[in-house]
Amino acid sequence: MVLVAPLDMIMGTITAMVTLMIRDTITPTTIATAIPTPMTDAGLLTLTHWLSPVFPVGGYAYSQGLEAAIEAQDVRDGASLTDWLGTVLRDGSGQADAIFLSCAMAQNADYADLNAWASALAPAAERWQETAEQGAAFTRAVNDLKDETEAAVALPIAVGRAAKSLGLVTERVAALYLQAMIATLVTGAVRHIPLGQAQGQKVIAALMPTVLFVAAAAKGKTPADIRSSAFGADRAAITHETQEIRIFRT
Repeated sequence: MVLVAPLDMIMGTITAMVTLMIRDTITPTTIATAIPTPMTDAGLLTLTHWLSPVFPVGGYAYSQGLEAAIEAQDVRDGASLTDWLGTVLRDGSGQADAIFLSCAMAQNADYADLNAWASALAPAAERWQETAEQGAAFTRAVNDLKDETEAAVALPIAVGRAAKSLGLVTERVAALYLQAMIATLVTGAVRHIPLGQAQGQKVIAALMPTVLFVAAAAKGKTPADIRSSAFGADRAAITHETQEIRIFRT
């Protein structure tokens, strides 16, 4: 005799088995990583807007002394540009800005104190000029968007402060900030060396691992951890202050 179980009993058994499988394999962590939250998606779009060339910060007017380096033939092609910007990222303004941005995203951040550190650690007058002027422009634009009255601070501090409410991981914010910085400098170099557009894109792509490394390394550090051994870039920024014929402000 063949016994056939009622359909409702079979369906109940299947439901119980599926429930056990879901309980054993799905955790809050896997759910959080599998399903993007609207806040995170909106935050990422907002940050990329803030760091894009259309945001009224005026980054195209500054070169961090790169114009002087090109004039001196220290930077003359794709290879030397990649080397120069890699040093800036690891040992110069890149690692300093990443640390300032990360500190600004901390819950108990003291923006005035961070800004004082940024001013004190600027290796040249024009380096402070460009980060202060761009920070002020960024702050004005974000204040207008969000109807706020935040005080002007150096650019990485301003970005970190504004990004705190976006629901993004600090390292991601720092990486996107550094990527935008490098893209702006490469764009200027493409026109000024001159360098082909394709070669410029190769430079940016080659620097992506360094961008990610510097952004991750900034986590947990304080302004006291900032150091600089990008002496060529610092010298170029100083030299640019008295350069008679120039296109860029710094």
